[in-house]
Amino acid sequence: MTRILLLGGTGDALRLARGLGSSHVYSLAGLGRVPGDLQCQVRVGGFGGAQGLAAFIAAERIELLVDATHPYAAQISANAAIAAEQAGIPCWALRRPAWQAGEGDNWHEVNDWAELIGALGDFQRPFFTLGREPLAHLHEIPEHQHWTVRCLDAQASTDRAEIIGDRGPFDLEAERQLFDRLNCDVLVSKNSGGDSTEPKLQVARERGLPVLLLRRPLLPAVSREFARRDELFSALKTVGVDSSA
Repeated sequence: MTRILLLGGTGDALRLARGLGSSHVYSLAGLGRVPGDLQCQVRVGGFGGAQGLAAFIAAERIELLVDATHPYAAQISANAAIAAEQAGIPCWALRRPAWQAGEGDNWHEVNDWAELIGALGDFQRPFFTLGREPLAHLHEIPEHQHWTVRCLDAQASTDRAEIIGDRGPFDLEAERQLFDRLNCDVLVSKNSGGDSTEPKLQVARERGLPVLLLRRPLLPAVSREFARRDELFSALKTVGVDSSA
């Protein structure tokens, strides 16, 4: 049986981890809740870059590295590819397709935070669903704006910003009610793909709201890439991984 190290932090990774037996290792960076219902081993925290990850792979006799991290976790994915090559094992990656604009969508891509802030200049009530990054810029909110930031970390709101601590999957009707309450005039998001957080895009479409999307980073080449979780499950079974999910 092939012993795997699963790099996680996403809903897809957790579903994979729930199907793994006790011989495998599920790794989390430490953000958010640590699941307590897994049969596999759980490791929390960083490895110390690619070299540290390669050392862990060797020490734990890992035979397959599976990268199921967030599409924007570019540094972790780069470290995974390097470490697997150094350790002489394959690296597989679950890379879900990006969302694609459809009829009625008003989407605009930006490359980084500076470009995003420039594009937000004409709006008054942006709704950020980028994760933690906006929290470092709350002191920079323009006088004419009020921000809403949804991320994993709940913290006190201010008169200039509301901070919502929550994680997907998000229900479509609940998202509609949230947009009603916020009265936002632009949605700010990463193009994460998947269905867990997609309802916000449907609500934006229904309301004719513009969406600013942070462009996806380039990710390294790996041994095999999978667009869907079930495809990765099937491939794991061919190498003897005891996944029952």
